[in-house]
Amino acid sequence: MSKDSKARKQKGKLLTFIPTGEYYFAKGLKAYHRRDFHKAKKYLQRALQLEPGEPMISCQLAIVWTELGEYENSNRILHHILEELDEEMVECHYFLANNYAHMGFFKDAFHHAKLYMELDPDGDFSEDTEDLLDVLTLEADDIEDEMYEEDDLIAKQEQARDLLESGYFQKAIEMLNSVIDEYPEYWSAYNNLALAYFYLGEAERAEEILADVLERNQGNMHALCNLLVFAHYRKETESVDHFVSVLKKINPITTEHQFKLGATFALVGEYELAYQWLKKLYKRGFDGEGPFYYWLSYASYHIGQESFARRLWEKVLEINPDKEGFEPWNDEKSSMHGFEDHLGSIFQKLESDYLEERLFALFLISVSDKKESILSSKQFGENEKFTRVEHDYLHFLKTGQRKPNLPIADIHETAEILYTYHQPVGTVEAGLFLMWFSVFAESIKSGMAFQNKNAWAAAIEYVWTKLRGEKVSQKEAAERYGISSATIGKYVKLVNSFLQ
Repeated sequence: MSKDSKARKQKGKLLTFIPTGEYYFAKGLKAYHRRDFHKAKKYLQRALQLEPGEPMISCQLAIVWTELGEYENSNRILHHILEELDEEMVECHYFLANNYAHMGFFKDAFHHAKLYMELDPDGDFSEDTEDLLDVLTLEADDIEDEMYEEDDLIAKQEQARDLLESGYFQKAIEMLNSVIDEYPEYWSAYNNLALAYFYLGEAERAEEILADVLERNQGNMHALCNLLVFAHYRKETESVDHFVSVLKKINPITTEHQFKLGATFALVGEYELAYQWLKKLYKRGFDGEGPFYYWLSYASYHIGQESFARRLWEKVLEINPDKEGFEPWNDEKSSMHGFEDHLGSIFQKLESDYLEERLFALFLISVSDKKESILSSKQFGENEKFTRVEHDYLHFLKTGQRKPNLPIADIHETAEILYTYHQPVGTVEAGLFLMWFSVFAESIKSGMAFQNKNAWAAAIEYVWTKLRGEKVSQKEAAERYGISSATIGKYVKLVNSFLQ
């Protein structure tokens, strides 16, 4: 009995088999060579679960995704390898070039193909890469035309973005509308157009544009980012949390989308998320413009990477010296600066084709720490766009003397009242002042009196706030400026009549 028992115990000793990542990787390779790509994907995904940091498994899975025609999934893995796992695995650039070529993104395909040849000219895929480059240049004229067209589009987009950042909203709107007329499905232009209208105070129109984008191009990331920006400026906490949670789940592939996502997170104070995306771009050698280094510096500083933030800020000032005083570690000083101390932005507005923007620029000069140097500059004295209105305003600023039958002093003093509540003048506040000077520009021929300055200021602020979708009552605005509810009601009607 005991012998039988012993025998049974010996027979019961089984070796436990625990499959490893290597085991599933081998099975995945076998399935791949049999061209059973669905089974290969299954095995390689299991291998990656067991060994998530192994770049060889990741790369093979990316190749399988390519064979299945899932180029975006493949690219996501390949970028992850180069950014997080093994930046020296240069064959990933060849695979990326191949994927982008299949997707029709020839510029990106050129970039990665050439990068592979630079990094590994005698590598295993060098001949294939040369063949790929030959294919990409076979229709060289057509490709170059497409690339030039794309470059022209990007240049216009960058110019419009610069105009937005300088508070030059009307000109940006003109440019963006012309781009949309020529390229009706260029969604980025719609998104920046929405920003321009939002900064002008036309929040409803801005949101209509974004709703149209999301209806015609579902999941458009730029539109979602801009809705987050709108909610942030309105201090709508629940909406901010909602859009942050939505955008956290997005894993964009393109450089443009990664930068947009990172910059948006930085703008709304989500610095950890911002740093995650912007630092990835930095590690890949992304040579962005001033805004890239600006937001990466801010994100870095606010997560404790101060020395890195300071190095980046040197680059910011090299590109845009006007940013001096806006350092992330100098919050007190930064909070005291806005467009009123941006010489480049002021001079740009002085050259505007719109009277309200030239008047706005003159007001900014009046409250600027650099007032004297601007007024004495040669560039200021040679402005040929000034009409009698601007010359009258300039005379008042220089002498403080009022000319008979001209309301320019009242216009200026109303703007000063607004400035006591809305300073420094940032991108959002600029819309308020532009609205005020637009009302004046429209009223010049009517002989309108502007003597009740507090009433005009209250009405302008109320209309601007309502247009931006914020909750405010006429009673609250009236109390803020020391006037009656009846008075503000009268002036709100006047403001609306001039804005129609």
